[in-house]
Amino acid sequence: MRIFANHAHVIPEEFRPNCGLAGLRALMEECGIERAVCFAPFPYQMEKSREKDACRYLYEQMEGDPALVGFGTVDFERDDLEAQVERIVSYGFRGIKIHPAAQEVAVFGDKAQRVYAAAQEAGLFLSFHTGIHWHRIADYHPLLFDQVACSFPKLKFSMEHVGGYHFFKDALAVMCNQARNEEGGGVYAGWTSIHMPKDGIADEWSLSDLQLKTLLYQTDDEHSIFGLDYPYRRGETTKADIDRILQLDIPAESKEKILGKNLAAALGMDW
Repeated sequence: MRIFANHAHVIPEEFRPNCGLAGLRALMEECGIERAVCFAPFPYQMEKSREKDACRYLYEQMEGDPALVGFGTVDFERDDLEAQVERIVSYGFRGIKIHPAAQEVAVFGDKAQRVYAAAQEAGLFLSFHTGIHWHRIADYHPLLFDQVACSFPKLKFSMEHVGGYHFFKDALAVMCNQARNEEGGGVYAGWTSIHMPKDGIADEWSLSDLQLKTLLYQTDDEHSIFGLDYPYRRGETTKADIDRILQLDIPAESKEKILGKNLAAALGMDW
């Protein structure tokens, strides 16, 4: 089965060794992944790099590789937010990665809304981290994404990790509440870090087979996309997650959509 995966962080070696594109390409070969979405580093991850522009860094690292699809990042400490989005578009990137907790930006704050408006206008896809991440939950509770979807109805975005273990039902509630959006946008479930340990005791990100099947039953099989969370997840875990999807008691057509077809459609790419 062909695999087009979302959610690969590309981090400068100076900041975190062995977390760049060489490792990602090795992971893709090991796991039979045809294409992957790469996220530019966050601004704080560029501090030790000679290149300070995160989006330019990713663009140069990718070197036009057709197997890699770029997503930019935004420096919310700067005020030129719309110009940053324009620059992301100029690199040919198809989306933006936003981590509200790590970047300490409120999901529905003024700065975030400016980026959403510009991204919606440009037709960019947004991938958000959801789930606990050691910042005040009031800024990034998954229910806030319902307001994002209501206020920017043509914006497509994914809730990566589907809220994680702690907020899965809240993320699912947002998706169900937005299921009748007919304006061209859409909320996607990012099947990222769904690994369930062998002892069956969930970590912060684990989702059970029942939760995954409930997600498909209450929404559909066209708004779920598989993600890697590279470099925080490597070969063994990634292969286990892929095998788990392949063995899940759902139609083969649904597996094909989750493992790549839905992501290609959401990004306006051929499959």
